[in-house]
Amino acid sequence: MLINVILLFLFAALPYYLFFEKTKKLKSEHIFLLTVLLLLTGMGLASFTSHTSSDTFIIIALLSALFSIYKAGKTTNLYKLSYYMLFINAPVLFMFDLKQSAPYALSVILTLFGIFLIGKYYERNYGSANYHSVTGITLITPYAGLALRIYIITLALYPPFPNSMFFLNSILEADIDLLWYLVVVIIFFGNFILAMRILAQTVFGKPNENIHYVDLTSKDKTIHIAIILTLFILSIWGFKEVLA
Repeated sequence: MLINVILLFLFAALPYYLFFEKTKKLKSEHIFLLTVLLLLTGMGLASFTSHTSSDTFIIIALLSALFSIYKAGKTTNLYKLSYYMLFINAPVLFMFDLKQSAPYALSVILTLFGIFLIGKYYERNYGSANYHSVTGITLITPYAGLALRIYIITLALYPPFPNSMFFLNSILEADIDLLWYLVVVIIFFGNFILAMRILAQTVFGKPNENIHYVDLTSKDKTIHIAIILTLFILSIWGFKEVLA
């Protein structure tokens, strides 16, 4: 029981980001990094300890995910969006076996780390990680637009990108019940709708004439190419898992 309570916190099933947002003890980018660290710690702990998931913990994680969907829908900050999306996907770690959910979690973390880095790029060139005024980047800054487009499509659970492959594999291996259907529907549409919102608001659209657009540097391109290649490799792994 105690290990399940600890995992409830480590697996981002409790919206502890509210404390940091209210007290401002951590910046948004640091909240994301802390959440990733705790999530990886939780996965490591779960792999070495015996624990069983229960409907109670899944429901708690689901309520937290619903609240995080609401929060994500209200923000245009890529740092905040990154950690909100981790909390939105938290029920997967409780509902599915760790062997099934860990690859999905790692793929989501990598995707969101890419979005986090795009937020860094926005902050460096446009003053903040908010994308509200930075529109039409795919036309003016094609490399940044392509990278963000790949991350967003991956986040939206489009096949054959790795998030969708691992999510599908987890579904195929799971025991089906009413709660299972509810979690799957909420996570799928939560990821999809929020991702499409970002795609429409910043990747596409008419460029803002009041902004001086700057594309990715050579260093940025190298980092994003490495992330995207890793996601491609994960896609192949996920595809094999689905066929197995």
